[in-house]
Amino acid sequence: MENRYWQLNNHPQGIDFASALTLEIQKKPNPQDGQILIKNEYLSLDAGTRMWMTSRTDGYQPPLPLGSMMVGLCLGEVIESKHPNFKIGDYVRAFGNWADYSCVDPIMTGAIKVDRNISDIRQHFGVLGMNGWTALWGLTETAKIKKGDNVLISAAAGSTGILACQIAANAGCNVYALSGKDSKCRYLEKNMGVKRAFNYKTEDLGNEFSKIPNGIDVYFDNVGGPILDNALPNMALYGRIAISGLISDYEKDKPTAPQRFDQILMKRLTITGFFSPDFMDQGPRLTKELSLMLKNESIKMPFDQTDGLENMLTAYSKLFTGENIGKVLLQL
Repeated sequence: MENRYWQLNNHPQGIDFASALTLEIQKKPNPQDGQILIKNEYLSLDAGTRMWMTSRTDGYQPPLPLGSMMVGLCLGEVIESKHPNFKIGDYVRAFGNWADYSCVDPIMTGAIKVDRNISDIRQHFGVLGMNGWTALWGLTETAKIKKGDNVLISAAAGSTGILACQIAANAGCNVYALSGKDSKCRYLEKNMGVKRAFNYKTEDLGNEFSKIPNGIDVYFDNVGGPILDNALPNMALYGRIAISGLISDYEKDKPTAPQRFDQILMKRLTITGFFSPDFMDQGPRLTKELSLMLKNESIKMPFDQTDGLENMLTAYSKLFTGENIGKVLLQL
């Protein structure tokens, strides 16, 4: 039996992924002692994996070696197991490969068993997945939102941002959002509890942010780059900035730096970066809280689904061209 997989051959320039990755074929892998073999049913596409394709060694994870399988979150059924804690038929989420099958060490890849009987299994990549965990943790633990806060969220129509908008709104915050299309801005205002959404490509952000009454208490940043320079002077005193991602920097060799660094002092700001490894041990608690929100329909996730492993690069590019709303994933 064959296993198709995407191989990283070069460091991509910009979003030219077709010149850097190729679809290859090998024999279906056989798990060794301590490993499990997952038949992938869904693959999660996440902007953070773009940094793994670069040569940068100063990230939170080393770059992928050229010639290796591309890595990403997978969701599927265990079809072979040589690990005592996993059996054939278990449904799991893990850091696997962009492939038909993922042969992994479940401990090293953060594999967890998930409930396959929920109404939409894709929610294990959505509300109940890493994006949900990140949004909830970043707002409640890192930024420590409270009722009445003015909360600004960048990349607000993306998979983490769209959940952060709803969580903040449910907590009684005044939610302001950023997106790159007018249609997305109106969607966020109509459906996701957003008070005002700004088009960062066409609006004068510094001027618009200055109109937020009493300033921005919390900035949940998924982007980095020049938007941060517009936010910093318009933060409230003792404001909090939770940095979840830096999508504007992932395809650059040199990261951008804030020009308004002085405002951190002037406004007595707290800026904290956070990544999923910081709260992996809190997964069960976060999932329980998010499950209740999902059950009472106070949170939702739109999915942008592409079918077929051969169409992976088309789907992945959506993360960087702004074509998606919500979670981008691929069904095999």
